[in-house]
Amino acid sequence: MKYPDFEHVLSSTRLARYLASVGYNSKRAMTLYRKNLRLSQELFTVISCFEVALRNGINRQYSRQLGNDWLRDSATPGGIFDNANSRRTRDIILKSFSRLNYNYSHPKLLAEMDFGFWRYLFAQPQFLAGGQTLLHVFPAKPISTPAIQYNHTFIFNQLGQINDLRNRIAHHEPICFIPGQPVKNTSYARRHYNLTLQLFQWMNIDEAALLYGLDHILIVCNEIDAL
Repeated sequence: MKYPDFEHVLSSTRLARYLASVGYNSKRAMTLYRKNLRLSQELFTVISCFEVALRNGINRQYSRQLGNDWLRDSATPGGIFDNANSRRTRDIILKSFSRLNYNYSHPKLLAEMDFGFWRYLFAQPQFLAGGQTLLHVFPAKPISTPAIQYNHTFIFNQLGQINDLRNRIAHHEPICFIPGQPVKNTSYARRHYNLTLQLFQWMNIDEAALLYGLDHILIVCNEIDAL
């Protein structure tokens, strides 16, 4: 496809940053746009695997602690999230439960929850309501020091970074630039990729074996850097 046609489909506004970052070379701009899409696909795959692992880890912990229907039960009267500080979490669960109607099952209700929901179980109100046990999901995390507390707030903030990247990809925002600038740079993608791998390791998951054949992120980053 010639650049004018490419621009007609995607818009000059969307492509402006790509053009500026490669010295207004239209061919390189199209290549960079495509490589950004590939990088987004690769990262989304890794994040999706992590989200499933996180969800399953939380589910195992709370199933042992609260019973096999813990998610539904947590939002019912007297449930752990039936309080003023966790009202939004309770409402999300109840809304999802209502959508399922008579098709409820615990696995289906789990699947209704998004990454942000799982992240917020590490927020202060939800973490306390759940009995302060969710750090068992990350058994290999470092021991806290006076300089760094590897507590639920730390995990909440780390998950927030991954969620931000996930949302950028989901909303078709580029991830191959310095944020907010028309400067080609893969450090943002690399940093969040390394963070995701680190959290896998803290969960005692062999991320290299899990992602075998799926993870080509560093290859694509190198291609973008060399463009």
